[in-house]
Amino acid sequence: MKRIALITGATAGFGRAIAEQLAGENFDLIVTGRRRERLEELKTTLEAAGKIRVLPLCFDVRNYEEVKSNLGNLPAGWEKVDVLVNNAGLAAGLAPIHQGDVDDWERMIDTNIKGLLYVTRTIAPGMTERKSGHIINIGSIAGREVYPAGNVYCATKHAVRALSQAIRIDLNPYKIRVTLIAPGAAETEFSLVRFKGDQERADQVYQGFEPLVA
Repeated sequence: MKRIALITGATAGFGRAIAEQLAGENFDLIVTGRRRERLEELKTTLEAAGKIRVLPLCFDVRNYEEVKSNLGNLPAGWEKVDVLVNNAGLAAGLAPIHQGDVDDWERMIDTNIKGLLYVTRTIAPGMTERKSGHIINIGSIAGREVYPAGNVYCATKHAVRALSQAIRIDLNPYKIRVTLIAPGAAETEFSLVRFKGDQERADQVYQGFEPLVA
Protein backbone atom coordinates (compact mmCIF):
# COMPACT_ATOMS: atom_id res chain seq x y z
CA MET A 1 0.00 0.00 0.00
CA LYS A 2 1.29 3.46 -0.87
CA ARG A 3 2.17 5.96 1.80
CA ILE A 4 -0.28 8.81 2.33
CA ALA A 5 0.67 12.44 2.89
CA LEU A 6 -1.70 15.17 4.04
CA ILE A 7 -0.80 18.73 3.04
CA THR A 8 -2.72 21.75 4.29
CA GLY A 9 -2.76 24.96 2.27
CA ALA A 10 -1.93 23.05 -0.90
CA THR A 11 -3.47 25.46 -3.41
CA ALA A 12 -0.36 27.64 -3.95
CA GLY A 13 3.23 28.34 -2.96
CA PHE A 14 4.99 25.90 -0.67
CA GLY A 15 1.92 23.71 -0.31
CA ARG A 16 1.57 23.06 -4.02
CA ALA A 17 5.33 22.55 -4.44
CA ILE A 18 5.34 20.04 -1.59
CA ALA A 19 2.40 18.20 -3.15
CA GLU A 20 4.24 17.98 -6.47
CA GLN A 21 7.40 16.74 -4.75
CA LEU A 22 5.63 14.05 -2.75
CA ALA A 23 3.62 12.96 -5.78
CA GLY A 24 6.94 12.43 -7.52
CA GLU A 25 7.97 10.22 -4.61
CA ASN A 26 4.85 8.09 -5.14
CA PHE A 27 2.76 9.26 -2.20
CA ASP A 28 -0.99 9.29 -2.40
CA LEU A 29 -2.05 12.78 -1.34
CA ILE A 30 -4.76 14.45 0.71
CA VAL A 31 -4.64 18.12 -0.24
CA THR A 32 -6.61 20.80 1.59
CA GLY A 33 -7.33 24.46 1.05
CA ARG A 34 -10.11 27.01 0.74
CA ARG A 35 -10.10 27.34 -3.07
CA ARG A 36 -11.99 24.37 -4.47
CA GLU A 37 -11.17 25.03 -8.12
CA ARG A 38 -7.44 25.05 -7.40
CA LEU A 39 -7.70 21.80 -5.44
CA GLU A 40 -9.53 20.12 -8.29
CA GLU A 41 -6.98 21.39 -10.81
CA LEU A 42 -4.16 20.08 -8.61
CA LYS A 43 -5.85 16.68 -8.39
CA THR A 44 -6.22 16.50 -12.16
CA THR A 45 -2.63 17.57 -12.81
CA LEU A 46 -0.99 15.25 -10.29
CA GLU A 47 -3.05 12.19 -11.10
CA ALA A 48 -2.33 12.66 -14.80
CA ALA A 49 1.41 12.89 -14.12
CA GLY A 50 1.73 9.66 -12.15
CA LYS A 51 0.03 6.60 -10.74
CA ILE A 52 -1.14 8.22 -7.54
CA ARG A 53 -4.46 9.13 -5.96
CA VAL A 54 -5.34 12.65 -4.79
CA LEU A 55 -8.13 13.43 -2.35
CA PRO A 56 -9.00 17.17 -2.37
CA LEU A 57 -10.77 18.52 0.72
CA CYS A 58 -12.03 22.10 0.71
CA PHE A 59 -12.32 23.62 4.18
CA ASP A 60 -10.84 26.28 6.46
CA VAL A 61 -8.30 25.08 9.06
CA ARG A 62 -9.44 27.95 11.32
CA ASN A 63 -12.75 26.18 11.86
CA TYR A 64 -12.35 23.21 14.22
CA GLU A 65 -15.71 21.72 13.27
CA GLU A 66 -14.72 21.75 9.60
CA VAL A 67 -11.36 20.18 10.45
CA LYS A 68 -13.03 17.39 12.45
CA SER A 69 -15.71 16.84 9.82
CA ASN A 70 -13.20 16.52 6.97
CA LEU A 71 -10.14 14.97 8.57
CA GLY A 72 -11.79 13.09 11.41
CA ASN A 73 -13.91 11.08 8.96
CA LEU A 74 -11.60 10.28 6.08
CA PRO A 75 -12.91 7.85 3.44
CA ALA A 76 -11.94 4.19 3.52
CA GLY A 77 -8.38 3.73 2.34
CA TRP A 78 -7.33 7.23 3.36
CA GLU A 79 -7.32 6.96 7.15
CA LYS A 80 -3.66 6.04 7.70
CA VAL A 81 -1.80 9.30 7.19
CA ASP A 82 1.95 8.68 7.17
CA VAL A 83 3.09 12.28 6.71
CA LEU A 84 1.30 15.43 7.85
CA VAL A 85 2.56 18.72 6.43
CA ASN A 86 1.11 21.66 8.38
CA ASN A 87 1.69 24.24 5.67
CA ALA A 88 -1.42 26.46 5.87
CA GLY A 89 -0.36 29.88 7.12
CA LEU A 90 -0.26 33.54 6.20
CA ALA A 91 0.74 37.06 7.08
CA ALA A 92 -1.91 39.79 7.10
CA GLY A 93 -0.92 43.43 7.16
CA LEU A 94 2.33 45.09 8.15
CA ALA A 95 1.95 47.75 10.83
CA PRO A 96 3.54 48.78 14.13
CA ILE A 97 1.77 47.36 17.14
CA HIS A 98 -0.08 50.58 18.01
CA GLN A 99 -1.56 50.75 14.50
CA GLY A 100 -2.26 47.07 13.98
CA ASP A 101 -5.54 45.77 12.59
CA VAL A 102 -7.13 43.43 15.13
CA ASP A 103 -8.89 41.49 12.37
CA ASP A 104 -5.48 40.82 10.80
CA TRP A 105 -4.18 39.63 14.17
CA GLU A 106 -7.10 37.24 14.60
CA ARG A 107 -6.66 35.85 11.10
CA MET A 108 -2.96 35.10 11.65
CA ILE A 109 -3.43 33.61 15.10
CA ASP A 110 -6.35 31.47 13.97
CA THR A 111 -4.57 30.17 10.87
CA ASN A 112 -0.94 29.90 11.90
CA ILE A 113 -1.40 28.60 15.44
CA LYS A 114 -4.90 27.28 15.97
CA GLY A 115 -5.18 25.75 12.50
CA LEU A 116 -1.96 23.83 13.03
CA LEU A 117 -3.22 22.65 16.42
CA TYR A 118 -6.64 21.60 15.11
CA VAL A 119 -5.18 19.54 12.27
CA THR A 120 -2.47 17.97 14.43
CA ARG A 121 -4.97 17.10 17.17
CA THR A 122 -7.13 15.34 14.59
CA ILE A 123 -4.40 13.39 12.78
CA ALA A 124 -1.86 12.62 15.52
CA PRO A 125 -3.98 10.06 17.43
CA GLY A 126 -3.90 7.72 14.43
CA MET A 127 -0.13 8.07 14.26
CA THR A 128 0.26 7.29 17.96
CA GLU A 129 -1.93 4.19 17.60
CA ARG A 130 0.28 2.93 14.76
CA LYS A 131 3.49 4.19 16.41
CA SER A 132 4.51 5.60 13.07
CA GLY A 133 4.39 8.95 11.29
CA HIS A 134 6.12 12.20 10.46
CA ILE A 135 4.74 15.67 11.15
CA ILE A 136 6.35 18.54 9.23
CA ASN A 137 5.49 22.08 10.30
CA ILE A 138 6.23 24.95 7.92
CA GLY A 139 7.40 27.79 10.13
CA SER A 140 9.45 30.81 9.16
CA ILE A 141 12.71 32.58 9.85
CA ALA A 142 10.31 35.01 11.56
CA GLY A 143 10.02 32.34 14.22
CA ARG A 144 13.66 32.97 15.12
CA GLU A 145 14.07 36.69 14.47
CA VAL A 146 11.61 39.58 14.45
CA TYR A 147 11.42 42.51 12.06
CA PRO A 148 9.80 45.97 12.13
CA ALA A 149 5.99 45.88 12.00
CA GLY A 150 6.01 42.08 11.88
CA ASN A 151 4.98 41.80 15.53
CA VAL A 152 2.00 39.41 15.54
CA TYR A 153 3.09 37.40 12.49
CA CYS A 154 6.49 36.86 14.09
CA ALA A 155 4.79 35.87 17.35
CA THR A 156 2.71 33.23 15.58
CA LYS A 157 5.78 31.73 13.94
CA HIS A 158 7.66 31.76 17.25
CA ALA A 159 4.67 29.77 18.52
CA VAL A 160 5.01 27.28 15.65
CA ARG A 161 8.65 26.79 16.60
CA ALA A 162 7.78 26.23 20.27
CA LEU A 163 4.92 23.89 19.38
CA SER A 164 7.15 21.88 17.06
CA GLN A 165 9.64 21.34 19.87
CA ALA A 166 6.90 20.45 22.35
CA ILE A 167 5.10 18.11 19.93
CA ARG A 168 8.40 16.35 19.26
CA ILE A 169 8.80 15.66 22.98
CA ASP A 170 5.18 14.53 23.38
CA LEU A 171 5.25 12.15 20.41
CA ASN A 172 8.79 10.80 20.79
CA PRO A 173 7.60 7.77 22.81
CA TYR A 174 5.43 6.81 19.82
CA LYS A 175 8.33 6.92 17.33
CA ILE A 176 6.81 9.86 15.46
CA ARG A 177 9.21 12.33 13.90
CA VAL A 178 8.52 16.05 14.05
CA THR A 179 10.30 18.48 11.75
CA LEU A 180 10.23 22.28 11.59
CA ILE A 181 11.18 23.98 8.33
CA ALA A 182 11.76 27.74 8.62
CA PRO A 183 12.09 29.43 5.21
CA GLY A 184 12.26 33.16 4.61
CA ALA A 185 12.19 35.70 1.79
CA ALA A 186 10.40 33.36 -0.59
CA GLU A 187 8.40 34.78 -3.47
CA THR A 188 5.09 32.94 -3.35
CA GLU A 189 1.66 34.50 -2.81
CA PHE A 190 2.81 35.40 0.71
CA SER A 191 3.27 39.15 0.21
CA LEU A 192 0.28 39.41 -2.11
CA VAL A 193 -1.90 37.97 0.66
CA ARG A 194 -0.24 40.15 3.31
CA PHE A 195 -1.02 43.29 1.32
CA LYS A 196 -4.52 42.13 0.39
CA GLY A 197 -3.94 41.83 -3.34
CA ASP A 198 -1.76 44.93 -3.83
CA GLN A 199 0.62 43.50 -6.46
CA GLU A 200 2.80 46.63 -6.67
CA ARG A 201 3.44 46.67 -2.92
CA ALA A 202 4.04 42.91 -2.90
CA ASP A 203 6.65 43.21 -5.67
CA GLN A 204 8.57 45.82 -3.68
CA VAL A 205 9.29 43.27 -0.96
CA TYR A 206 11.68 41.39 -3.23
CA GLN A 207 13.48 44.30 -4.87
CA GLY A 208 17.25 44.30 -4.67
CA PHE A 209 17.82 40.58 -4.19
CA GLU A 210 16.86 37.22 -5.65
CA PRO A 211 14.25 35.60 -3.40
CA LEU A 212 13.76 31.92 -2.76
CA VAL A 213 10.94 30.19 -4.61
CA ALA A 214 8.66 27.41 -3.41
